[in-house]
Amino acid sequence: TCQTFSGSWGYHRDEMTWKDSRQLLGLLIESVSKGGNLLLNVGPTARGVFDYRAVEALNSMGEWMKFNSRSIYGCTQAPEEFQVPEHCLLTYHPQTNRLYIHLIEYPLQNFNLPGYKGKVKYAQFLHDGSEIAITAPQGYWIKVDVKKEDLNLKLPVVKPAVEIPVIELILE
Repeated sequence: TCQTFSGSWGYHRDEMTWKDSRQLLGLLIESVSKGGNLLLNVGPTARGVFDYRAVEALNSMGEWMKFNSRSIYGCTQAPEEFQVPEHCLLTYHPQTNRLYIHLIEYPLQNFNLPGYKGKVKYAQFLHDGSEIAITAPQGYWIKVDVKKEDLNLKLPVVKPAVEIPVIELILE
């Protein structure tokens, strides 16, 4: 995918449609989750420097990549056997047999993974390496279809302080 930071392929001083780092990370993750890659066009000013908005977005993306690059580099589309949870994107690293769940919207504490039972050995957040407890499917106060072949991850109540949290699943 080839994208711009704003609505223009070159620098335009009065451009008001700049993408923020969250939007750009979403584009990157979505591209990889579909087996592609991302090319970002950054147009310099007439003085040959990048606009501060592009610099801030690139710096934020770089900070996110420091801890989450394993979910991008060498990754591709996830095998079809893994259903994509709601408000998430999946990437898969075939050489390491690891599946990455990108939490575009942070879910409730009990995160249901439909059909994942027996396929996952270990789960952790990439940003800090903290283990995520794998539990049996649990009921909810809202109606959710929970099946015996589902897996549940017990997430922290508060969203981690990272733009888009990533869960690394080490598969069987």
